[in-house]
Amino acid sequence: MAVQERVQEPRVQEAHGVTERVRRLREESLNTQPRIYMERALLETEAYEQYEGTVSVPELRALTLRHYFSKKSISIHKGELIVGEKGDGPQSAPTFPELCCHTVEDMKVMDQRELIRFAVTEEDLRLQQERVIPFWEKRSIRHRILSSMSEEWKAAYECGIFTEFMEQRGPGHTVGSDKIYQKGFADYQEDIRRAMKDLDFLRDPEALRKKEELSAMMIACDAIMILGKRYGELARRMAAEETDPQWRADLFTIAENCAVVPAQKPQTFHQALQMYWFVHLAVTSELNPWDSYSPGRLDQHVCPFYRKDVAAGRLSRPQALELLECLWVKFNNQPAPPKVGITLKESGTYTDFANINTGGIAPDGTDGVNEVSYLILDCMDDMKLLQPSSNVQISRKTPQKFLLRACEISRKGWGQPAFYNTEAIVQELLAAGKSIEDARRGGTSGCVETGAFGNEAYILTGYFNLPKILELTLFNGYDHVAGRQLGLPLGKAEDFHSYEELLEAYHRQIDYFLDIKVQGSNLIESIYASYMPAPFLSVITNDCIRKGKDYNAGGARYNTSYIQGVGIGTVTDSLAAIRRQVYQEKNVTMGELLQALQEDFENDPRILNLVQNFSPKYGNDDDFADSIMQEVFSYYQKAVTGRPNQRGGTYRVNMLPTTCHVYFGEVMLASANGRRAHKPVSEGISPDKGADTHGPTAVLRSCAKMDHIRTGGTLLNQKFTPSVVAGEDGLKQMANLIRTYFNMDGHHIQFNVIDRQTLLDAQAHPEEYKDLIVRVAGYSDHFRNLSRALQDEIIARTEQSFS
Repeated sequence: MAVQERVQEPRVQEAHGVTERVRRLREESLNTQPRIYMERALLETEAYEQYEGTVSVPELRALTLRHYFSKKSISIHKGELIVGEKGDGPQSAPTFPELCCHTVEDMKVMDQRELIRFAVTEEDLRLQQERVIPFWEKRSIRHRILSSMSEEWKAAYECGIFTEFMEQRGPGHTVGSDKIYQKGFADYQEDIRRAMKDLDFLRDPEALRKKEELSAMMIACDAIMILGKRYGELARRMAAEETDPQWRADLFTIAENCAVVPAQKPQTFHQALQMYWFVHLAVTSELNPWDSYSPGRLDQHVCPFYRKDVAAGRLSRPQALELLECLWVKFNNQPAPPKVGITLKESGTYTDFANINTGGIAPDGTDGVNEVSYLILDCMDDMKLLQPSSNVQISRKTPQKFLLRACEISRKGWGQPAFYNTEAIVQELLAAGKSIEDARRGGTSGCVETGAFGNEAYILTGYFNLPKILELTLFNGYDHVAGRQLGLPLGKAEDFHSYEELLEAYHRQIDYFLDIKVQGSNLIESIYASYMPAPFLSVITNDCIRKGKDYNAGGARYNTSYIQGVGIGTVTDSLAAIRRQVYQEKNVTMGELLQALQEDFENDPRILNLVQNFSPKYGNDDDFADSIMQEVFSYYQKAVTGRPNQRGGTYRVNMLPTTCHVYFGEVMLASANGRRAHKPVSEGISPDKGADTHGPTAVLRSCAKMDHIRTGGTLLNQKFTPSVVAGEDGLKQMANLIRTYFNMDGHHIQFNVIDRQTLLDAQAHPEEYKDLIVRVAGYSDHFRNLSRALQDEIIARTEQSFS
C-alpha cells in the first residue's frame, strides 16, 4: 500500500524592509548562526593583568571598557547606516568571564545543544582553557555568589523554589536618561569635573570613594568616544577606496555622524539614532546588564530631530523609516549573552529583551503619540523581527487611530506589539514613591517591569515559585522531587482541620523562603557594589554623577529590587480545588488527594475529574476562585514590598515568567488543580491552560481583581484564532478589549493570533515554519527555537472568542 504524502501549501515569503539595502541586512541578520566571540574575554583579561592592583575597582572596570573599545575588531558592513556591533559582526556573542566563567564543558554544550545554540570553534575552546579559565575561574561573580550563599539558599535554588538573575548576568533590564540626546560625552565629562571639584575631603568621609567613582566615569566617557572616533576613521578610510558612488556617500555620512556623536550632542535624526546605538553598545559591553538595555520612549526622544530635519528638507519619511529599519537590524544582530544551567531554563532564548515604548503620554501629561510613533509601528510591521521587542503604551488620551494600527499589526500573528496601560504605569510609579514628572517619563523595559526611565535602577532578582511552595506545605516541607526536607516542618496536611489552617501554613512557608531569597539577594547586591561597578551605566543614570555613586551601589535617584511571582493561576486553582473538594464538599480526603498527587493521578481518575472539572477556576470571573487569587497575591505582595535592599531602596513584586514557568513545573509533582507532574505551571497572571472557559472578557474581569497598581508589572497572555479578529469588526473588538481591560487598571496584555492546527503542524514540521514567530511571555520568539514543553504550553493556551 502506497504511503500518502503530506501535501503542504507553499508558504508565501514576504519582502521585509523598505529598501533593498534593509532587506539584504535583515536577511544576513536572520541567516547568521549565533556564535561565541572570544575577543572581549581576552582583552578584558589583558586589561586586568595590566591595571589590577594599581587602581580602584571602579577605575579598573572603566579602564577595561576603554581597553576593549580601543582594541576590539570593528567593521562596517556594506549598506548599513547605523554602525557598531558588540562583537565583530552579526550574531557574535561576547562572553563575560568576570560574571560567569564558563567551563570548557559549558562551551561544548552551547555548541552542541539543539536549541539556543552558539557555535564554538576549537580555537575558542583552546583560548577558554588556556587563557580565560586560569585567570577568571575563581574571580568571577558567579564563583563569589555560590561560595557565599547559605546552605538553605543553595538548597532552595537547586530545587526550584526561586532563581537568581545575577548568578550569570549583571543588574539591568534598564533604561538610561534621555539626556544623551541633549549632550555629548564631552559634556558629561564637564559634569563629572564639576562634581569632582565639589568633593569635600574635609567633612565627607566618602569623598575618596566618590573621587574614584567619578574618575571611573570620566574614563568610561573616554571609552565610548574612542569607539565613535574609530568608526568614523574607518568610514573615511573605506570611503576613500570605494568606487560605488552611493555607498561612498553613505560612508562619508557615517564618518560625519561619528565626528559628532558620541562626543557631542546629536544634531540630526540620523545622529540621534547613532548616538543611542553607541550608548547601547557601551552599556551592554561594560557588563551584560541582564541582557537588556532599552531605548525607553524612542519616539518622543527622536521626534524633535525628525521634525527639524523634515522642515529643513534633509529628511523624508521614507528615509527616516529606512534609518529606523537599519537600527532594528542592529538590535536583531545582538543575541543575548550565552547562558547555562538554571539561568538558561529561566530565560531560554536568543532574545536580548530590549523593549521600545511607543505612544503613551508626554512628560507634561499630554498625548505622547507623534509622527515617529507611527513610523515605529510601520517599522515593526515591515521588519517582523524578534528584536527589538516593541510595545505600545495606550493611555486614555491615545488616538483610536494609533490603537487600531497597533492592533492591525498584532493580529498578523507574530506577537508584537504588546500593549501597556500608561495610566497604570504612572500609578504604579507614584505608589512606589516617584514624582509625577519622573512617573510620566517612565514605562516598561525587558518584559513588563516598570521603571522611572533614566532615574531608577530597578533590578530583577529572580523568579519565585508560588505553586511549589504550596506543594511543600502539603507535604510538611518535604520535597518529593528532590528527595529532601526543604521547607519548614509545619505538620501534616492531613491533620489540618480547616482550609484556614492550610493557608496559614502556606503563608509561613512563603515567609520562610522569602527570607532566604532576600538575604541572598542582599548579599549579591553587596558583591556587585564592591566588585562589579558599572561606571558607564552610572554616567547615563541621573543622580549618579551628582552623588559620586555607582549604579550598582545606590547612585540612581530610585533603587528598586523586584522579585517575580510565578504560577498564580496554578496555585489559585489548586487552593480552590482543595477548599471545595476537601473542606467544603468533602468529596475527597486530604490523604487521598496527597496520594493522588504523588501518583500523578494515575490510579484515581475520580479525583482528577473532581479537581479538573468540578472545581472553580481562576479566569472565569468566578468570585470563589478569584478571591483566592486575590488573597494569595495580596499576601505575597505585602510579604515582599518594603523590605530594604542594599542600595537604599526597597523590594517590590512583579508577575512575569519568561520561560521559568516551564522550569518551575519540571521540579514539581502533580498539582491539586489537575496539572500533571513536571508540566508547566501558569505563566504571568494568565489563567492555567484550558481553565478559562467563559471567554476573554471573563478573563479580564478575573485578572483585573488583582491590584496591579501595587506591582511593578503584570503579564497577561491571550490567544485568538485569526478568524476571531478578522475584518473591521474584529479589529474594533480587539481594540475595545484592550481599552476595557485598561479601564480596569490592567497593566499589560499581549496576543497570539494563530490557530492550534498551525502550531501542531509547525511542531511536527519545523523546517517548513522557520519564520513562524509566537508570543511566549514578555517577548516573542521563533516557534522552532522553543523547547517541546514550551511549545506544548503555548498550544494548550485557550483559544478565545468574542462570541
